[in-house]
Amino acid sequence: MSKEDLVLLNTTRAGVAVITLNRPDLHNAFNPDVIERLSDIFETLRGADGVRVVLLEGNGPSFSAGADLNWMRAAAEYDKATNQAEATALGRMLNQLYTLPKPTIAVVHGPAIAGGMGLVSACDMAIASENAFFSLSEVRIGLTPATISPYVVRAMGPRMAHRYFLSGERISAQEAYRIGYVHAVAKDRNALAEEAEKLVTQLFMAAPDAVRTTKELLRSVTHAEITGDLIDYTANMIAEIRQTDEGREGTGAFLQKRKPWWQN
Repeated sequence: MSKEDLVLLNTTRAGVAVITLNRPDLHNAFNPDVIERLSDIFETLRGADGVRVVLLEGNGPSFSAGADLNWMRAAAEYDKATNQAEATALGRMLNQLYTLPKPTIAVVHGPAIAGGMGLVSACDMAIASENAFFSLSEVRIGLTPATISPYVVRAMGPRMAHRYFLSGERISAQEAYRIGYVHAVAKDRNALAEEAEKLVTQLFMAAPDAVRTTKELLRSVTHAEITGDLIDYTANMIAEIRQTDEGREGTGAFLQKRKPWWQN
């Protein structure tokens, strides 16, 4: 299988990019080629002006089972420098996803384990089918979820992270919903696709540049201490966005009781 076939990118639908992990026989497990392919895709989408929403899904019975077993066997024999280089590549790929200036939705069915949870956590939103489950299983094999930890802790909150990082236990779709890790649970794959479509429709109501700016805002204010600098930063952001074409159009449309251009 070529590197391009490991992860598929479909942008044929106007405004929507669908990224599909495509190693169904291996439960969409990661290896260095998958990481590199995802990194390339995220870089492509970063500058894709016509893309307004990104969906991330898995082909076959799983979302992603984490690291490829063959890669894990090889990594056990690597020296520290090689292990660090490959872990850094994974970390940078996740950060590319986390900082993508488009809203991202993880569409999860089946297992999302270890690094698979890293992908889910780096997305802005996550929805799951009833048969989905999650696990930070690293401690059970003598490892730690270090590289994915910044994103998982942000996605589920520190208190829940303490439990699930340390126990490695399975998290059902319903439990993931209860703790706020996923935003909705659907009965089956068809219902999951319908739930994704509902979110896409909602996101298409938002102005593209305002979404990009709001993602920057979220990264800046999450867990930040409320200081004079933060107050100045947020005041400057709203002052600037009010002067943009989108800001003027959106305000004008609201006052004139019409739809702004991005909703047409």
